[in-house]
Amino acid sequence: MSPSEHQPGGEWPANDEMLSTGPRRGRITFWVIFTILGLMIVCAGSVFLYIWNGLRPAPAGDIVQVELKKGASPFQFAEVLEDQGIVRNAFIFKYYLRLKHEGPRFQAGVYELKQGMDKQAIIAKLNAGETLKQETIRFTIPEGFTVNQIVDTLSKDGYVDKAAFLALADKDQVWPDTDASKHIPKDGKYIHRLEGYMFPDTYELVKGSKPEDIIARMLQELDRKMDSLPENWEDSLAANGVDFHGMMTIASLVEREVVVDEERPIVAGIIYNRLKKGMPLQIDATVQYLLDKQKERLMASDLQVDSPFNTYKTKGLPPGPIASPSLKSIEASLFPKQTKYYYYVTKKDGSHEHLFAETLKGHNQNIAKSNATAKQ
Repeated sequence: MSPSEHQPGGEWPANDEMLSTGPRRGRITFWVIFTILGLMIVCAGSVFLYIWNGLRPAPAGDIVQVELKKGASPFQFAEVLEDQGIVRNAFIFKYYLRLKHEGPRFQAGVYELKQGMDKQAIIAKLNAGETLKQETIRFTIPEGFTVNQIVDTLSKDGYVDKAAFLALADKDQVWPDTDASKHIPKDGKYIHRLEGYMFPDTYELVKGSKPEDIIARMLQELDRKMDSLPENWEDSLAANGVDFHGMMTIASLVEREVVVDEERPIVAGIIYNRLKKGMPLQIDATVQYLLDKQKERLMASDLQVDSPFNTYKTKGLPPGPIASPSLKSIEASLFPKQTKYYYYVTKKDGSHEHLFAETLKGHNQNIAKSNATAKQ
């Protein structure tokens, strides 16, 4: 039989092409796998090199001042650090912070950071709040000051421009991060919109603070003081029949009328009593508020001034506060003392105390007593 013929039970003869197919395919598969692995290694190495390079210290250089602004996120601050040459790559630094759970403890302020610092040294300084001690301004606003008195104090010391400050105090706007000032009526007939809402206290702010920074700080202080009061103070507004703005107005009246702390709740109670009875308040301090200069004694002509703040001619509360009340006066207006008094008169013996009466007859008798004990 010819060798080319197929024999039953035998195998097809192998030729050179068929024998070489298996090894060739194996070599191709090997090189494909080798190439893919090589590319993966190269890619992984490139990523590693990119991250390593992004996290290593920036080139050494100068000490620069960098500000982490209040409310800015650590990720936003990373962009600032890159711009100032403190870190090489803000994108990588951001995700490093996230991986290490860093950032929430960073403290706002101005930092001195050196170009070329290690990332851990940067993070440690931000966590510790090692900010620069900035120059500050310090001023005191006494209790009972009006907006005009506040701006006079600040402008005299060179902290604000008087016209710019008054323009802001009169502007109808929402002040950020404040709550109490949101209660000011939009259509109020006040002389200065923020009258009574800038809390009297001693303040320290960064030198160069703008008028809006100073006003915002004083408005925020009123919020902080309100937070220190008993939690049920809002219930007192409804019980007394006033809103927040009305309460602040009464507090300002108490502030300008009373010196002795123990008498503040009594006078506040008298104001509520007169309001409920529909009597004019007849409070001298509201008339004094209208005058360019305070008078030791009001004249009959002063009581005829045509103004909604003149409580001798207009019944009810004036349109708004006449001064910045203290916390004691605010407390007294929230929690007045319940009495049957409708009248009070200042003693003229220098004690700054008052005599109280339930009737006009008793009030006139108290006036006579006060005059009898007047200092000569």
